[in-house]
Amino acid sequence: MKLGVSSYSFYRYYGEGKLNDLTFPAKAKELGFEAIEYAGLTVPEGENAREWAVKVRKACDEAGFEVSNFTIGADFLNGSDGNLDKEIAKVKEQVDLAEILGAKGMRHDATGGFKPDYKGPRSFADALPQLVVGCRAITEYAAAKGIRTMVENHGFFCQDSARVEQLICAVNHPNFGWLVDMGNINCVDENSAEALGVAMQYAFHVHAKDFHMKDGNGPNPGEGWFQSRGGNYLRGAIIGHGNVPIQQCLRIMKRANYDGVFSIEFEGMEDNEKGLTIGLANLRRYVKEAYGD
Repeated sequence: MKLGVSSYSFYRYYGEGKLNDLTFPAKAKELGFEAIEYAGLTVPEGENAREWAVKVRKACDEAGFEVSNFTIGADFLNGSDGNLDKEIAKVKEQVDLAEILGAKGMRHDATGGFKPDYKGPRSFADALPQLVVGCRAITEYAAAKGIRTMVENHGFFCQDSARVEQLICAVNHPNFGWLVDMGNINCVDENSAEALGVAMQYAFHVHAKDFHMKDGNGPNPGEGWFQSRGGNYLRGAIIGHGNVPIQQCLRIMKRANYDGVFSIEFEGMEDNEKGLTIGLANLRRYVKEAYGD
């Protein structure tokens, strides 16, 4: 199993101009990661997305990396002003970028849910048929390019393990699976280990993520914290510093014979490089303890 890192983990460095899509691979190599993934491309003003993707691919090649996964947003309920065909076409353009990057996997969102002013039934079951159409169209297009597609437990509406499983089973395509994020499941107040027990049979890719967590019945902890769907408090943490049962999750991953890329997605308040250096050291130790040598 390769230990990877998402470009999203350097969100602060990207924002400060210390890092970009072209310099990210070399930094990941310097820190000791074995795989990389891109959370979309940050295309500079005046650059063409396809031409930028070619440059990014070259930077990855020079650092000795293949892009393990490409992660983008999508919304098959509300995107492109509610025009499903246009949203599908837009996501297909992202599949084309993934192909240029040489990525073998791509995660896209399904939806963030119905808009507040939507009139009509608002359950996940009501959204499911349209989400299936969008997800199936994308995975059929991507399969012809050798790219597996997946959704993540992400975005509150399509985040519960039962909902994600329902979507994957409804799409019912061998090229469509799950990007399992062991931390994100807490955003809908679900236990990480219990969720992985459901999720791992569908896993194409896995994110290592940790959160500090506080009961929502207490005072608001202030800056850096956000609330789960049920009102509990979460803050991004260095791997091993938070409350996510990472070692228990790893044992579940081993039981499922998962040997793909395991990528850190760090969103803590600490300096990006320091947080990732500590997190990678901890994750290596946890993997060794769970999987053995």
